[in-house]
Amino acid sequence: MRRLPTLPATAFVLAATAAAAQNATPARDLFGAAATPAPMNTMAIGGYSAGCLAGGAQLAADGPNWQAMRPARNRAFGHTDTIAFIERLSADAARIAGWPGLLVGDISQPRGGPAAGGHVSHQTGLDVDIWFMPMPDYRLSAAERTNLSAISLLRPGTLEVDPARWDDRLPGLLRIAATDPAVARIFVHPGIKARLCEVAGADSAWLRTIRPWYGHEYHFHVRLACPEGEATCIPQDAIPEGDGCGAELAWWLGPEPWQPADPPTPPAAPLTLADLPPACATVLAAGGAPVVDPPLPRIPPR
Repeated sequence: MRRLPTLPATAFVLAATAAAAQNATPARDLFGAAATPAPMNTMAIGGYSAGCLAGGAQLAADGPNWQAMRPARNRAFGHTDTIAFIERLSADAARIAGWPGLLVGDISQPRGGPAAGGHVSHQTGLDVDIWFMPMPDYRLSAAERTNLSAISLLRPGTLEVDPARWDDRLPGLLRIAATDPAVARIFVHPGIKARLCEVAGADSAWLRTIRPWYGHEYHFHVRLACPEGEATCIPQDAIPEGDGCGAELAWWLGPEPWQPADPPTPPAAPLTLADLPPACATVLAAGGAPVVDPPLPRIPPR
């Protein structure tokens, strides 16, 4: 009987070693090394904090009513719905609220996924940070986009908004964003939420979408809902009923959220490719994305 040809045993060893090396490598290193989007149909895959982005679209550095910041971070990529939202918000904010224009921070990496620093989320192309600082009336240079610092809206050392840093046009900007049908929630510092509750008056229903969260005194973080028909996207739980200006906000402004853990909580282990949906491996490999070269195994002589 004629024997069918077989692959050398070394091929199986090399393949297994490559897969093991990729699965052991922090996913932030793998996705951070991908400089371009995956040449696939646009799709948000997984959850906001454990996922990736297929077919990402890049936000233009300059638009009629926006400028993209921190170009060296290469995080101006998002789902096509996110890019459309930014364009829509920038135009509506200028027309309705008199906002001079958006300074757009991080969206996602070209293929989404975990990043080396700055975010836990922003992995599926459905999150975008927008500075509270209005866009200036001139085009920023590359150096300014890299070095210009955002400004906290809080009085230093407090959880309260500094009246000198507050812009009366901000509630209008945030209301436009919060009532956009594509938006799931918007994160702001609890002190900023408190100020919005004060100035909204009877028109407070839109504040349900504005969620208090630490680390958002320099920018507001918009999170879009999973696009219709994209079963690969994992949505977040629904927002509680009400405008969130009562007991929930009082808890955020109390001592408990700001108390350091005792003992300190150890940092979580970085996500690996094995922690993400299986489709993210396809996204990472599409179009020749960088892969980890495993060390060649030592094959004993026969």
